[in-house]
Amino acid sequence: MGPHPAVAAVRLAVRRALAGHPVATPAFVACSGGADSLALAAALAFDSAHSGRPAGLVCIDHGLQPGSAEQTGRVGALGYELGLDPVHVLRVEVGRAGGPEGAARTARYAALRPFLDQGLVLLGHTADDQAETVLLGLGRGSGPRSIAGMRPEQDGYLRPLLVLRRSQTEAACRALGLPVWHDPHNADFRFRRTRLRKEVLPLLEDVLAGGVTEALARTAEQLQADLDTLDQLADLALAAAAVPAGGLSVELLGRHPDGILSRVLKSWAERAGAGPLTAGHVLELWRLVRDWRGQGPIDLPGGYGARRASGTLWLIAPGTAPAESHPR
Repeated sequence: MGPHPAVAAVRLAVRRALAGHPVATPAFVACSGGADSLALAAALAFDSAHSGRPAGLVCIDHGLQPGSAEQTGRVGALGYELGLDPVHVLRVEVGRAGGPEGAARTARYAALRPFLDQGLVLLGHTADDQAETVLLGLGRGSGPRSIAGMRPEQDGYLRPLLVLRRSQTEAACRALGLPVWHDPHNADFRFRRTRLRKEVLPLLEDVLAGGVTEALARTAEQLQADLDTLDQLADLALAAAAVPAGGLSVELLGRHPDGILSRVLKSWAERAGAGPLTAGHVLELWRLVRDWRGQGPIDLPGGYGARRASGTLWLIAPGTAPAESHPR
């Protein structure tokens, strides 16, 4: 008999995610002991045993709950039992910026970053997590990039389980007899994700007769492809509009639709160090191109500015007088 269908699904997702990377590249799984990351760890260990890929585990103790050190120690021991080596159990200090969830995430990714210098880092986000991320992005109202969700692969991080539901990782852990840890924070209604998971998504599933989680995850995937295309077009437009000394031709910029123009302006300013730009900053740059009425320089983050002169858009470096910011 073959493995349980859920176990097979997780293993297949991991194999596909790793297929594009040399087998000599080490892979580390970030594992909390919850069903998602535990099923992922078991699948990585299985893949490593068959492919020969070096594979390890990283467990991070945020220190936010009583007994957290004991729990991370148990996860570390289980990592060795699964066949993962090396195993790293790390304690981090969680700040306050960004709220409890944001601060914990910042500390967690800072601890994981050094492992990207050694190889790949696998994260246990599922389609359910993706749906929650899309809903959070919708609530912020900060444009299509915020509702495009998490990418299957980005900057060395792999998320093989985005194609699977949380119910599948739970079933995989049951089939393998793995001791799943249930994070008390996942039942704490002070956290937005908990309320989305326990209240909002079940209500949407009920009202819309099911399939909402899959639909939201599918929407994120489609948006990612669209955004990639727009970004590629914007890069071409930016290169075409460039003039000597770093300015941009207003005439050439004006030939592009707003969806491309806004991306060009944001990319141009941020690559020079003026960032991150808000939607308001991008709008002011847009007005220098589309709604030119002789207005003076605008302020941008980092002490930068921008102005239009002689049909060219110029970036003003910090401490540079506007009149000196471009060649005469």
